[in-house]
Amino acid sequence: MTLLNDPFFDSLGSSIKNTLEADTLPPACYTDEEFHHFEKAALFEHEWLCVGRAEWLEQPGDFFTVTRAEEPIIVTKTRDGSVKALSAVCQHRAMLVAEGHGNARAFVCPYHHWTYDLDGTLVGAPAMNRTCNFDRKAASLPEIRHEIWHGFVFINLDPAAEPLTPRLAGLEAVVANYDFASLRGPRPEEATVFPWNWKVMLENNNDGYHASRLHAGPLHDFIPSGLASFPEVPENSAGYYRLNGTLHKNAAFNATQKAIFPVFPKLTEEEQNRLLFVNLPPSLSLVVLNDTVLYLIMDPRSAQSHALTIGTLMVPEAMDDPLFELKMKMNDTAVEEIVSQDFHVDELVQQGLRSKFAPRGRYSWQEGAQRLLNVWLVERYRREWDRRRGPQNPLPAPITRLRA
Repeated sequence: MTLLNDPFFDSLGSSIKNTLEADTLPPACYTDEEFHHFEKAALFEHEWLCVGRAEWLEQPGDFFTVTRAEEPIIVTKTRDGSVKALSAVCQHRAMLVAEGHGNARAFVCPYHHWTYDLDGTLVGAPAMNRTCNFDRKAASLPEIRHEIWHGFVFINLDPAAEPLTPRLAGLEAVVANYDFASLRGPRPEEATVFPWNWKVMLENNNDGYHASRLHAGPLHDFIPSGLASFPEVPENSAGYYRLNGTLHKNAAFNATQKAIFPVFPKLTEEEQNRLLFVNLPPSLSLVVLNDTVLYLIMDPRSAQSHALTIGTLMVPEAMDDPLFELKMKMNDTAVEEIVSQDFHVDELVQQGLRSKFAPRGRYSWQEGAQRLLNVWLVERYRREWDRRRGPQNPLPAPITRLRA
């Protein structure tokens, strides 16, 4: 029996009520493979997906590859210095023309040596001179839309999708003084696959409610759950955020509880006494401290697994400090302890969601960010379901103002 029907999508309306009245999403949204495939079409084939950072492409010919919604993609810097996102699929026999990351003068298919310039133009196709009506110009690598937002590179597989940057205008004031585009950090390791749904991961990073419970102790007590707030963002926003006050100025996740890298120079006094959590679903979540930014890039692999890339950003001169490695180890030790607690919970939540006793629970006021995510999700789920249903009476439109 299919999960996808009008009653199911109508039931999602209770998850977008006011936080104090709302229910959590149905457990099947995290466990059911049929719903996962539906979600892939509703979100990952139409929304803006973060794939990395612009500084990973310093020189012409630098490239990295990713797969999103089962589409292999190359992101590269061309000879004129511009960034392009291209399909990695050779237009001859569908072999991938690149993998991993590095620097290339051209992308050469290893199978038959069709050769593509950095902008995707086909420049070489051996022994094709006898092929009837072969049009080299029509065999270039397909270009994929991309945008760069404060140094983060996004792609979109839908040529008709609304631009990303205008729909993030509601976040500009709150992120401006951190100057994300100017920040740098060690290139993160390859993504790790974890056995829980991508929304479990995003909800965990969203969640201020657990901070004073799960993470109680000297590494985290400076950011109590009771100081969380969930500001309103405009309708049709592509992201939202949570603010969390701290118990002292320039707090940070390490044994000293204080920033050990240079504090971002433009921060106001108010900003130095809080942390910022920014979410651009379905793929990017940021933990913004006053000296570092921790970024999480999520890529679903199945209903019950996702790949996660974690990176750290800071002012560029921090990496020139002779004590840089020692300071990174201090931060990493604390973050790893906190994250290990989160990951243990995430895995057990995923197990619980598979239970026949798994509820549609209720939210605390400290979980306002979860309701904001629900609003973002339900609007897109219902849009895709209406598209599949055809010209019938559409389901009631969800509340689109992102307000906790």
